[in-house]
Amino acid sequence: MFEQVFKPLKAETFEEDGILVLEFGETLPTGPGVLAIGFEGILNDKMKGFYRSTYEHNGEKKNMAVTQFEPVDARRCFPCWDEPAWKATFKITLDGVPSELVALSNMPVVEEKVDGHLKTVSYQETPIMSTYLVAVVVGLFDYVEDHTSDGVKVRVYCQVGKANQGKLALNVAVKTLELYKEYFAVPYPLPKLDMVAIPDFSAGAMENYGLVTYRETALLFDEQHSAAANKQRVATVVAHELAHQWFGNLVTMEWWTHLWLNEGFATWVSYLAADSLFPEWKIWTQFLDESTEGLRLDGLEESHPIEVEINHACEVDEIFDAISYRKGASVIRMLQSYLGAEPFQRSLASYIKKHAYSNAKTEDLWAALEEGSGEPVNKLMNSWTKQQGYPVVSVKVKDQKLEFEQTQFLSSGSEGTGQWIVPITLCCGSYDVRKSFLLQTKSESLDIKEFLGCSVAETGSTCNKNNGQCGWIKLNVDRAGFYRVKYDDKLAAQLRNAIEKKYLSATDRYGILDDAAALTTARKQSFVSLLTLLGAYREELDYTVLSNLITVSYKLKRIADDAVPELVDLLNQFFIGLLQYPAEKLGWQPKPGESHLDAMLRGELLTALVSFGHDLTIDEAIKRFNAFLDDRNTSLLPPDIRRAAYVAVMQRVTASNRSGYESLLRVYRETDLSQEKTRILGSLASCPDPDIILEVLNFLLTKEVRSQDAVFGLAVGSEGRETAWTWLKNNWEHISKTWGSGFLITRFVSATVSHFASLDKVKEVEEFFEAHPNSAITRTLKQSIERVKINAKWVESIQGEKNLADAVTELAYRKY
Repeated sequence: MFEQVFKPLKAETFEEDGILVLEFGETLPTGPGVLAIGFEGILNDKMKGFYRSTYEHNGEKKNMAVTQFEPVDARRCFPCWDEPAWKATFKITLDGVPSELVALSNMPVVEEKVDGHLKTVSYQETPIMSTYLVAVVVGLFDYVEDHTSDGVKVRVYCQVGKANQGKLALNVAVKTLELYKEYFAVPYPLPKLDMVAIPDFSAGAMENYGLVTYRETALLFDEQHSAAANKQRVATVVAHELAHQWFGNLVTMEWWTHLWLNEGFATWVSYLAADSLFPEWKIWTQFLDESTEGLRLDGLEESHPIEVEINHACEVDEIFDAISYRKGASVIRMLQSYLGAEPFQRSLASYIKKHAYSNAKTEDLWAALEEGSGEPVNKLMNSWTKQQGYPVVSVKVKDQKLEFEQTQFLSSGSEGTGQWIVPITLCCGSYDVRKSFLLQTKSESLDIKEFLGCSVAETGSTCNKNNGQCGWIKLNVDRAGFYRVKYDDKLAAQLRNAIEKKYLSATDRYGILDDAAALTTARKQSFVSLLTLLGAYREELDYTVLSNLITVSYKLKRIADDAVPELVDLLNQFFIGLLQYPAEKLGWQPKPGESHLDAMLRGELLTALVSFGHDLTIDEAIKRFNAFLDDRNTSLLPPDIRRAAYVAVMQRVTASNRSGYESLLRVYRETDLSQEKTRILGSLASCPDPDIILEVLNFLLTKEVRSQDAVFGLAVGSEGRETAWTWLKNNWEHISKTWGSGFLITRFVSATVSHFASLDKVKEVEEFFEAHPNSAITRTLKQSIERVKINAKWVESIQGEKNLADAVTELAYRKY
């Protein structure tokens, strides 16, 4: 027992820093001691700390008690050294729990004492772990259960009556635990794994050790009413969170600067698992969407390095972004591709064994990979994690030499100063002729014949091995590297021809389109040249490529609304022509035995045709929606095409013709499926009538919409931007109070600000937020304002293009 007792003279809290300071009257002796603090609190409604979630059971409103501690909110629940490096064991007891409720924590129950209507529940002591991973959930639940081959009990908990919706996640979890045990060469370290669907949840999911919490949309899957995209989301989110049980929980980042070690790796490994469980999904092709989101954010001057300095607790939320997750995952994929799968896996296993139950920095991972591969990983990767941004590698042919030059890519069109060690891969006329080298300087020149064994043919020629000519050259094969490529006119024309002739893989077709779109935004290529490239994809059928083509088309339409509104109808006609071929091949009705990817593609194609104003598609979608209103189980409106129908309905809604809007609200109110509710919310604001948009936005602030779901309703088009901005200003006090210190408020800001294209709007936005400061949105606000400036410059550039109207008219009416 400790002999001396010291009582503080003063206890002071610093709310902004989340810190308690105890001042003692004398110097405390060094050595072990016990700090005893009495504390109390409430179940808050902020979706952080120890909070209250609500749900209905038999028509009666019920409360659920839930924790969400990452990044810095364990301190909201109990006094602790709330930093990832201060690991401890936790012995938890819950007292005063209503006896009919299920009470869960990280570890199995060791004792449960019932006293009338209440009970006391005690749990086994945890292994040593960080505070942000401690968890408690108390509520009324059903569950489904299974076990891994080595006896780990796995359960999925959900609201009473929804147990069947947990079966997909349960199956994925059991198989994923087995897969990771083998891949990391370390078994899952706890005796049980519980996964719980929480109705009110700010993030997608949280990897608490042994008690993973999820939004309902990320854990539950309804065979009748969930779409194929929902199935994929459940599988990848479960795989992501379970990867954290090793990367994050067993081995934890030393400080938030190294957050990417958690999130980047969990993102990358979740694709590894999904590919193993569902190879037919072609998930590594879909991974390109992750890298594109990372590239998009990292092309801003207001981006940040993967390893970002964090000096204050309020800064942490803002780095749970596309840099930590998506760029992090992408540079890992690039490194694995460079080192090779086997040495990479072996080195990871060594890293986890060495740092298990402790903390690590990025340099620790590089050291393990360097030792396992014999490659200078630290030197290679420092330029990718310690500086922000990435290069665009320009390539041209001159005198049968390939000339490469790297510059930092910025969406603003400015030239950055960064330089990287770039793993260049390239193919010449065939995937059989593949070469690679490290571009370690600003520029380099290679003799084509000497390096590739061929010469470059004239544009339009095919690869002819007999005369040693190569019809096309493609850099960054399979888009494995986190960089963009700019080709000279001759090489670009050859690649356009190769796309039309179907010589290139889906990943390379995707990469060429995405790089061209980014270069056009940065005014490095013309608007017309991008439209011409899009024409080469008229017979495209791959899901991931078409999904990106649709995203690019939406962006082009949005900027055209500001730059050349007189050409928007012609552009819509061009986009409709691009998409009709794959849409007609797929049709409206699912085919027996069709692929998961076709099911997802059908919905995206039909939604795009509706958005571009294709009247035949809109009419058919509304007809099917009306059949759905009469019979919710009709086969005419399967889940994969419901969003298309909902958007079609809203296209025809006006202040004087509200019936479609009212019908959608009725469906929203009747369903208890979270995925259906978010599907509807994401469609409502697509209405072109500003009066209806304002109604929708006000609806988001009612109790009918859960706090975490409101952001789905901010997806307004060009017609609704000004309405949404005015609404945000008028409701800022309420929005700031409700969502003010979490990442959700950053989505409110980016959704309502970043799509403008006027420098006058920049001034207005800056003045408003100067008068209404919020430290949680500092980085996001700067990024949103930068996007507006980029859009404004792009508009000016498009307006200066000569013969644009003639080119767009020709493309719109071209017969293929």
